[in-house]
Amino acid sequence: MGFVRAPSCIYTVGLGSCVGVVIYDQKEKMAAMAHVMLPYAEKSGDRKFNRAKYADTAVYALCETLLQNGGKLENFRAKIAGGAQMFQHYSTEHDMRIGPRNIEALKRFLQEVNVPLLSKDVGGRRGRTIKFDPVSEVLFIRSINTNVREI
Repeated sequence: MGFVRAPSCIYTVGLGSCVGVVIYDQKEKMAAMAHVMLPYAEKSGDRKFNRAKYADTAVYALCETLLQNGGKLENFRAKIAGGAQMFQHYSTEHDMRIGPRNIEALKRFLQEVNVPLLSKDVGGRRGRTIKFDPVSEVLFIRSINTNVREI
């Protein structure tokens, strides 16, 4: 998990079934990002887990980080990218649909904390690298053999 204030950008690489979630404060021009690997921490069995790795704890951790740095919840917005189904032969097994489950969980927890999800670039079969600019509020998405997309 990371935090930046403008003019710095924040990024994460290697998003396959993982989802990059950025929550940012539109007025304060700051952002926090997590690289979410799984939907729920409770299933990890790890008592000393990294809150940024799980959708159910990452959303709250990102909001807390922004609040601790002077952000206001009413100014928070979110964008997500990733959640690819990397291995087609696992696509029918629920437990192996990690990407779609991560996406669903993030949407749910963002809604629970009343942070609007403004845009997303999710699913598919390609990994992603993302970079967020809190000044322009643009999330740049790079995948293999594609142009950089902006959301």
